[in-house]
Amino acid sequence: MIMKNLSRRQYIKTTCAAGGCLLAAPLMQKFLTSNARAQSSGLEDKTEARYYQKLDNRKIKCQLCPRECVIDDLERGYCGVRENEGGVYYTLVYGKACSAHVDPVEKKPMFHFFPGSLAFSYATAGCNVMCKFCQNWEISQSRPEQIESLDLPPQKIVTLARHNHCVSIAYTYNEPVVFTEYLYDTAVAGRKPGVKSIMISNGYIQKQPMSDLCQVLDAVKIDLKAFSERFYTELVAGHLRPVLDTLVLLRKKNMWTEIVYLVIPGQNDDRRELKEMCKWIVTELGPDVPVHFSRFHPQYRLTNLPATPLETLKTARQIGLDNGLHYVYTGNIPGDPGENTYCPGCGAVLVRRIGFRILENKISDSKCPTCNYKIAGIWK
Repeated sequence: MIMKNLSRRQYIKTTCAAGGCLLAAPLMQKFLTSNARAQSSGLEDKTEARYYQKLDNRKIKCQLCPRECVIDDLERGYCGVRENEGGVYYTLVYGKACSAHVDPVEKKPMFHFFPGSLAFSYATAGCNVMCKFCQNWEISQSRPEQIESLDLPPQKIVTLARHNHCVSIAYTYNEPVVFTEYLYDTAVAGRKPGVKSIMISNGYIQKQPMSDLCQVLDAVKIDLKAFSERFYTELVAGHLRPVLDTLVLLRKKNMWTEIVYLVIPGQNDDRRELKEMCKWIVTELGPDVPVHFSRFHPQYRLTNLPATPLETLKTARQIGLDNGLHYVYTGNIPGDPGENTYCPGCGAVLVRRIGFRILENKISDSKCPTCNYKIAGIWK
């Protein structure tokens, strides 16, 4: 598609409607000069990592995620982006973004957080798990020297967000836990000019670093991969319990949280498992946490499986509603009624969506205009 004579606002609106956009060319030229390109030789510009313990013989123990990697001198942790040099642990991706886009916030997906707004979204290399169904495996499973990155320190990220009229910055695409320092400092830099921060995460993080991040974040979206340890062990290379602990912690911190559950045929679509999960969410987190049941498409190492049947997603959504959840959505099936937000009080359609677009938003002062029911979320 060729677009001529479009203003920047029109360009962003048009491309975001198609599912997100790269930085507009004039901004790329202005802010991302050739000197900003970070090649593999640029890894000498390292920042000391947070959350680690020094051990004997120049070893260190990482205390960022549940893996607690014990790392010898000149070695890296599981994520591949944090390195021990002489008993000092360094992050190799601070200020090094390998992907930067302007997305609708609905793409995260966040449906109850400034609907219709834009989120400046960026990522680095690396991840602390290995999902066999990862859609961004090219960056999440790469080391920083294997992919080209841009020199984007926190303040420059904030500047780009403001120039692109973004309400928020989203830390996304790979796992932001592995660039915690970069995330934290960017969120702090965004606070003064009023730019919000959203963490799009797998929730595989220890209590202290997550608690610290809660001080500077405005919202968190957690990918709950399944509600079984078997799934996490076989398909994620992780464990379920730390993710559930993170969700409970977010609840205690009063952090606005939404959950995405990618429904994979034959792997995590068992009705009893879905029912147990929904009951756990209502009991431990409350009925107002939005849950998005999203459609799986074959990719990465699970190309042998079919896409999720539409009826499976609709069944999952109904299970959520039947077990007390107030806001349950279907994802990756544009045009389905399950994309809309309904009032838990009277059932009225409050927000109509198609894909990442808001067609109508009737919520007024965080309430349903028909019955005055308070709708959970951050609306303005």
